[in-house]
Amino acid sequence: MPDILHKVGIKSSSPGDVYKTLTTREGLCGWWTDTTSGTGDQVGGILQFRFGAGGFDMKVLELHRGERVLWEVIDGPMEWIGTKVIWDIRQEGDWTIVLFKHQGWEEPVEFMHHCSTKWGVFLLSLKSLLETGKGRPHPDDIKLDSWE
Repeated sequence: MPDILHKVGIKSSSPGDVYKTLTTREGLCGWWTDTTSGTGDQVGGILQFRFGAGGFDMKVLELHRGERVLWEVIDGPMEWIGTKVIWDIRQEGDWTIVLFKHQGWEEPVEFMHHCSTKWGVFLLSLKSLLETGKGRPHPDDIKLDSWE
């Protein structure tokens, strides 16, 4: 099964800051979509992310403060259901490194290409939020094609 993989370094941030941005509604609204609801700071919590007409529901499977966040997609596009979104976080000198994985795609369909690029867009929004205090969450994100 193919996976989407990205690595981003965030200057002047700590693993705890990144973790908080991935587990709180305020943090998630600051870089991914301003239409976020649910509970991301406890295992078993459900997060709802909405993007215009569509969106995703994620169940929190793992939380290791300042090190790892793991979600399972429980609702959304067919290609996403059952996939896992994994955030591994570590300090490396002055940088906090985020290793991102969207794991478990059945096959590399065209939608996966789109999603890979959009994850890159939103990871740069996360980086910007933590480095400058301002991200570019949906609906202010970079648009790529007609799927948006």
